[in-house]
Amino acid sequence: MRFLALRYFNEVARLGSIRKAADRLHVAPSAVSRQIALLEAELGTELFKRFKTGVRLMPAGEVLARQSHRIFRDLERARSGIDDLMGLRRGTISLWVIEGFVTGLLPEILAGFNRRYPNISFRVYTDSTDRIVEALLEDEADIGITFNALPRPEIEVVAEFKEGISCLVAPSHPYAGRKSLSLAELCADQLALPVQSFGLRQVFDKVIASRGYDPRVLVTTNSLELTKTLAATGSAIAFMPALTVVRELAAGSLIAIPISDREFQTSRSSVSIHRDRPLSHAAGDFLKVLVAQIRKLVDGQAQRR
Repeated sequence: MRFLALRYFNEVARLGSIRKAADRLHVAPSAVSRQIALLEAELGTELFKRFKTGVRLMPAGEVLARQSHRIFRDLERARSGIDDLMGLRRGTISLWVIEGFVTGLLPEILAGFNRRYPNISFRVYTDSTDRIVEALLEDEADIGITFNALPRPEIEVVAEFKEGISCLVAPSHPYAGRKSLSLAELCADQLALPVQSFGLRQVFDKVIASRGYDPRVLVTTNSLELTKTLAATGSAIAFMPALTVVRELAAGSLIAIPISDREFQTSRSSVSIHRDRPLSHAAGDFLKVLVAQIRKLVDGQAQRR
């Protein structure tokens, strides 16, 4: 099997487009198409279904994509290991996180790490907890940050941070001075909720179903930024762990109030890796920094309470 053809195939499978893959590889789209055609001829089967807007993997393509992804990830790790032997620190770290961490504490952690290791780059993806766990299992992610993830034997939880879910209100909201609020009180107000694939929403739905509450929902969205904006403008009350709104709490644009119901006091955020897949030295170094910074923030919040 031709290495060049496999490399081109891997990029097309990852990006879902021959044109985008060609741009990424700095070659003509016709060159990518030619290599894919050679690969299909060698394997005797169609790997992609072609459309005007892009391509979709066929069953044989899905099998090859899983294996080719692992091959190129292993090559990337090998290069990182060789660089370490030469005293260099470079490579790429794949980080999958729940969205709140991207706009909260992650930018500061990435910037600090980059100052120490300027030749290490990151691929950062946001998704639901279920998809992040899948990315760890499929070797798409080096490190994952999840919320209330179910335990899996293949996944090693490096660090777990237990923190209750808070409701978020504007400083001008009538509830702003409260020390805590019950879910019954909150359901009588206007709410901004995440979509059902979010772990936080699953906790919320389970509790209101068991108690027969009928919440007033203004908006359901997969955008945490929209949710936070609605809360900051006083249009609705939002629900999130305080870790995900560090920036807004520091700026005073939002106030976090603990929810008194016990079901909202046992949530946990986890930093995880694949148990049987060794990290590159770069990813291992970043993992230590990430855990230390999150722990420092959690401890600081606990002391302020």
